[in-house]
Amino acid sequence: MKKNSTKIRVRYAETDQMGVVYHGNYAQFFEIGRTEWLRNLGVTYKKMEDSGIMLPVINLQCNFMKSALYDDLLTIHTVIKKKPTVKIEFDYEIKNQNNELICTGNSVLAFINMKTMKPTRCPAYLLALLEF
Repeated sequence: MKKNSTKIRVRYAETDQMGVVYHGNYAQFFEIGRTEWLRNLGVTYKKMEDSGIMLPVINLQCNFMKSALYDDLLTIHTVIKKKPTVKIEFDYEIKNQNNELICTGNSVLAFINMKTMKPTRCPAYLLALLEF
């Protein structure tokens, strides 16, 4: 199981008139979590795309427990629990600066060959870094 934690500060533009984070922004927070998870392994989306692989999201879930507010310092905890095949699945927990659980989530992405636009297996270089 590979884990990573990333901190972000809620910006004013991410909130509604009441200072509460707009629900649609959580998908972006999850994206930040998974791109930093990959970067922590030494892999970037750019490197994957340059090698002909893209990772579109095919499923996304978010469960809200508490509101995140303007200027909160959030920690995005990102983990994968299963060895990727043609798909990779991420679980998320977002907590505020008081360690209160804001939300949990899950996303599933598919490895797609950019030339054929068809699903393909997880690249060997990524599997080697995962140590499953």
